[in-house]
Amino acid sequence: MNLSFFDQFTSPYLLGIPLILLSVLFPALLFPTPNNRWVTNRLSTLQLWLLNLITKQLMIPLNKKGHKWALILTSLMILLLTINLLGLLPYTFTPTTQLPMNMALAFPLWLATLLTGLRNQPTTSLGHLLPEGTPTPLIPALIMIETASLLIRPLALGVRLTANLTAGHLLIQLIST
Repeated sequence: MNLSFFDQFTSPYLLGIPLILLSVLFPALLFPTPNNRWVTNRLSTLQLWLLNLITKQLMIPLNKKGHKWALILTSLMILLLTINLLGLLPYTFTPTTQLPMNMALAFPLWLATLLTGLRNQPTTSLGHLLPEGTPTPLIPALIMIETASLLIRPLALGVRLTANLTAGHLLIQLIST
């Protein structure tokens, strides 16, 4: 078999079905279904404790108004944790090494924070487009440059994250062979 170093990033298939779909959907079976019973088992108690611990750690730096983001941030952390742990299994790959996966996570969260900032504090958000003490003739050019950098930020960060993860996996592959 003549394989290249980049073959480790291809998604494995079984009967024409990408195995990444099965591996991403499988952890959902581990989460308990909501019920009205008072008595729970050890697994659901452990899961509830872990969920409360993650939520508490995420919400410590935020004020009370920021706590409405608790559900989306906690579910994002659990999603990232499970899909990155899936990369440790043999014959699987980490989905976050793929650029579309990173962009699908980065763009909506970036847009949500941008729109929330513009809605709640418009003058402060727009004030970031112009550095303090800028000479008057440079103001239009700097506003366009800062706007372009703001719009390109999720793409640049997604590409950087993908490149770093890919480089790390390639380095591990090179060292192991």
